[in-house]
Amino acid sequence: MATAIVQSSSLLTIIVISFLSAELISLSGAIGVIFGSNIGTTTTAWIVSSFGVKIKIAQFALPMIIFGVVFRFNDSKSYQGLGTILVGLGFVFLGIAYMKDGFEALNNGINLASYAMDGYLGVLVYVLIGSIATVLIQSSSATMALIITALATGQIEYFNALQLAIGANIGTTVTAILGSLSSNANGKRLAIAHLIFNTVTAFVAIVFLYQLASLVGFLSNVVGIASDDYAMKLALFHTIFNLLGILIVAPFTSKLVKFLESIFVIEENVDIAKYLDDVVINVPEAAIEVIRKEVIHLYDNAVEVLSHALSLHRHQYLGCKDISSVIKHSDKDIHTDINTFYDKNIKKLYGQIIHYATIAQTDMSENQKTRYMN
Repeated sequence: MATAIVQSSSLLTIIVISFLSAELISLSGAIGVIFGSNIGTTTTAWIVSSFGVKIKIAQFALPMIIFGVVFRFNDSKSYQGLGTILVGLGFVFLGIAYMKDGFEALNNGINLASYAMDGYLGVLVYVLIGSIATVLIQSSSATMALIITALATGQIEYFNALQLAIGANIGTTVTAILGSLSSNANGKRLAIAHLIFNTVTAFVAIVFLYQLASLVGFLSNVVGIASDDYAMKLALFHTIFNLLGILIVAPFTSKLVKFLESIFVIEENVDIAKYLDDVVINVPEAAIEVIRKEVIHLYDNAVEVLSHALSLHRHQYLGCKDISSVIKHSDKDIHTDINTFYDKNIKKLYGQIIHYATIAQTDMSENQKTRYMN
């Protein structure tokens, strides 16, 4: 649902990576969101194939942009959010109208359909083209809009369009991988999960491409899609092969989580921040949560050094009812350089927290700033 609203699975993936880095969601839960995101992103294909290539969608685009801008200046956060959605959808519709006009004009000079390729060589070539296009555009939704518009204007053939759609699903994983580079181990785990899921889905779709195309033809007759309405058929194909991917991969989620946890191990290094993440810093609620967790981490370090100064280990007395007995029997000297520990594990970490919090507050509302200061 979130992807259908924001019209970008890449954006949602980056947001989920930030939540996962802040430990606001479990890895299995985040993978579930990614599964749902792949279904949500198919709404773009349905919107474009249902309205974008059949009506003069630009007539709706400009009013949406105008009202969106007006709502953006409202003091209410709800209206601002609605305004942002309207502006985004308005530009999407306007872009579809321009693409349609462009391809129709292109038909008079160049016919891209003449370069169509048959067989599995053509499948691999067009899947690669779809992947590269999505990497360059950084949006599978935009790529799908481009593919459907080109298909509706006769610039590409139906089967080649199916192959481009498969490639778009692979290409969208690059955005998640790039977004995870500055993230912690959890963020990298989710990016790899996204890559595995989309790659498996694409592989199945390629192997059974002609069978899936036949299934789309059968279902099109059932739901009333015209036999020559290839744009709607492409939208249906996009939805079917994403659903198929979920049915194949979802049962193995727990094994996937174990595999990801084995290849990316979170290092417990007390002299550096554990939770402060550059991806999270742009999401105020997540930033507040990671700051809270990092302050607790700082507290743990302070408790540790104070305990060592008293020749105690934390595990000896934390939760113990008879602390005096623990102190009485603690006769082993703990060789800890208090000054060095303070410089590395407390002072340095405290400085990182202050630096991070200073940058994070630039995107916070007054209410959020008050919460984070307290």
